[in-house]
Amino acid sequence: MQGQQVFQLSGFQEGHRLESRILEEKVQKAVEDGYRLLEIEAYGQHGIGGRLWKAGGEPLHVKITGSTGQRVGAMGFPNTRIEVFGPASDDAGWLNGGAEIIVHGHATNGIANAMAQGKIYVAGNIGARGMTMTKRNPRFDPPELWVLGSAGDYFAEFMAGGIAVICGYQPQDAENVLGHRPCVGMVGGRVFFRGAHKGYSKPDAKLIPISDEDWNWLTENLTTYLTAIGRIELYTHLTNREQWQLLEARGPHEKFSTPRRSMDEFHRDVWDSELGRGGLIGDLVDFDRSPVPVIASGYLRRFVPIWENRKFAAPCEVSCPTGIPVHERWRLIREGRVDEAVDLALAYTPFPATVCGYLCPNLCMQGCSRNAARMLPVDVSQLGRASIKAGLPTLPPQTGKRIAVIGGGPAGISIAWQLRQQGHEAVIYDMHPELGGKIAALIPRSRIPDEVLQAEIARVKTAIPHVNLQQRLNRSDIEELKEEFDFIVVASGAQKPRVIPIPGKEKLVPALEFLRRSKQNKAKVGERVVIIGAGNVGCDAATEAHRLGAREILLVDIQPPLSFGKERKEAEAIGAKFRYPCFSKAVVDEGLELSTGEIIPADTIIISVGDLPELDFLPESVQTERGFIKVDSDCRTTDPKIFAVGDAVKVGLLTEAIGAGRKAAAKIGDLLAEREPLPMVPREKIPYSRVKLEYFDPRLMRFDGVDSCASQCSSCGTCRDCGICTTICPQSAISRRETPESYEMVVDPEKCIGCGFCAGACPCGIWNLVENEPIE
Repeated sequence: MQGQQVFQLSGFQEGHRLESRILEEKVQKAVEDGYRLLEIEAYGQHGIGGRLWKAGGEPLHVKITGSTGQRVGAMGFPNTRIEVFGPASDDAGWLNGGAEIIVHGHATNGIANAMAQGKIYVAGNIGARGMTMTKRNPRFDPPELWVLGSAGDYFAEFMAGGIAVICGYQPQDAENVLGHRPCVGMVGGRVFFRGAHKGYSKPDAKLIPISDEDWNWLTENLTTYLTAIGRIELYTHLTNREQWQLLEARGPHEKFSTPRRSMDEFHRDVWDSELGRGGLIGDLVDFDRSPVPVIASGYLRRFVPIWENRKFAAPCEVSCPTGIPVHERWRLIREGRVDEAVDLALAYTPFPATVCGYLCPNLCMQGCSRNAARMLPVDVSQLGRASIKAGLPTLPPQTGKRIAVIGGGPAGISIAWQLRQQGHEAVIYDMHPELGGKIAALIPRSRIPDEVLQAEIARVKTAIPHVNLQQRLNRSDIEELKEEFDFIVVASGAQKPRVIPIPGKEKLVPALEFLRRSKQNKAKVGERVVIIGAGNVGCDAATEAHRLGAREILLVDIQPPLSFGKERKEAEAIGAKFRYPCFSKAVVDEGLELSTGEIIPADTIIISVGDLPELDFLPESVQTERGFIKVDSDCRTTDPKIFAVGDAVKVGLLTEAIGAGRKAAAKIGDLLAEREPLPMVPREKIPYSRVKLEYFDPRLMRFDGVDSCASQCSSCGTCRDCGICTTICPQSAISRRETPESYEMVVDPEKCIGCGFCAGACPCGIWNLVENEPIE
């Protein structure tokens, strides 16, 4: 850290002026290196002092001499103080997000344009269109602009929030400190000014008396401002209360009741005076400048807004192999129905806490639309961990139909869970001493707390009491089960390790066997461990080897490692190294010999290059393909009474196994009920471009609980009932109508002009603007 050491940088080096981009890269690098006091000599470079987010929450002071270019302090961050020792060019403080900008001179056009936070102090006059399109986030202090002299034309145009203070000290025009046509389109904020004016947009703003509270605020902050620009001696001169006035934006109802000029008056007094004969372009063009006689509505509209609620699926739901409607759970949280949000997951998975909260790589978060704007995706794992409180759902009476499930891992438990929720009896057979499969027997405790897993296993046992453990079945057993049960589901997983055929292979320790013994505290390793295969299982083996005392851990692979997510991060955190491409030749006493002849020293060599299912118990009526069970799209095997799911069909994620269980259970339910399955047309994922993320704070770096998460979900494809569309519609053509099931947004075609404001503003992407039917 360089702390308060001064970093000096000139914009003119080796006889050449630095490009703005190069200068900014040097400034960013200095901040990243820890400098918090920067002195920059500018030679017209743009954007100096903006976007210095790498300082984090530490105070940062940027002093600028010379000639600044445009947009000094643009997109400034909180805790940044930028001083310009001289005048500032156009758009100073553009999109300021919290910086304090001090200009020791005049500032030209566009200062504080679209500013949202922070303060700008100007020691002179400002040009046209200052403080335009500013906004205010109510969670933070409003943005402020302080000007010692006067403001140019169109000051506070479209101002939506913030406070401006125009001190009127020695303005060039003593009769007008606000310029021509201030406050046009103003919808929020306040303007304190000292001196005279020549009018303002009365439909948009109004003069109000300065209250004692307002005056106290003004005089108190005036001291701070004058100190910042070095003119504190003017305090007494500028604090004559009778000289100050206050403009405030009119409210919506006040604007509605304020008479507005007619189109003819506007065209005559404003449009023609600016653009007509004698105006800017009136003598150069010859096109018709008369007003459009009608704004089309009804069948004359070119475009029609359509409310497409739930037409598209949210990216999180599409990304989840289990099919959990994550956005619906966040909606329930926002509505205060936390218990319902927690319980909803049980309709899709028996492991909402174990898998969603701890073990899943959270594909839903990877698909979250917030990623498209480089924002932090909504943290589903927090909701997953809260699901440990989910209670057992109400189970229907049993139908008398029975299904045998071979395998008590995630896939087997999933299908048994779904079948029981349909009212059918599921009986589980598993050859291991405990229920849970790989989750219970192999996955390290560092990734899943015992108490969480055991709580969910206990919930499963309550719903599915018939569990037969340590039952290794053979072909004759399967034939008996076919006679006794309506259907059989094979979910026996992949337990047989792949072993590469090299000399000394008998010395290799299969990763699954190592993880199983490690979880039983029966495994031993030497100080040097080599793992063949750098996938996620290999990473789990690495972390467990480290726990058992290994000091040097190397994962080798013939290709770039396929590991990812939590497993990879935890392996890297304990110091495991990755190396590829490495081709194993033999296991020797010294370690692992590679095809190059190199010997990697190792006391223990673990192999983790995949696993195959053990299928010798299956009848000949069940076909296999490349060592796995062959199934159709409904998870049905070539034997019509036998289904198969999970790793016995294809090795994959826990969520994929759970999702396959849901799909197979749905098909079995249809067969048992002798009904035709409902046509399942998967909904298309909503295009990311339709979701508007501008309503959410992009600086959010963490979520404080499930309420915080729910508030940041944009509810892609499903209406949030936020009312933005009804509020923003300029014709009040949209209304909310109650329906027996819920509600809907309806459009009055006689009012709607097809402007598309609703589609452009909807955070959820519900509204779509389509072409109207042509008039014949």
